[in-house]
Amino acid sequence: MWETDFRKDLSRIDIPTLVIHGDNDRICPIGATGKLTSKMVKGARLAVPAGGSQGLIRTHWKEVNQALLDFMTIDQRI
Repeated sequence: MWETDFRKDLSRIDIPTLVIHGDNDRICPIGATGKLTSKMVKGARLAVPAGGSQGLIRTHWKEVNQALLDFMTIDQRI
């Protein structure tokens, strides 16, 4: 269990944000974390590697890299 609740801080983020969260995470389920975070951060983009769980960078590195490249090449508000 987390000791600090950062949910109020999410609405104050005002820069382009990418949330990457696998759809098979049993420790932090996507519905309670990744999807919620992407809704609470204004304009956030959600990338969901299919079958991904903890350790996405190791297990789904191609999908993570592609999501990062796609995010960095779209027309941003920067």
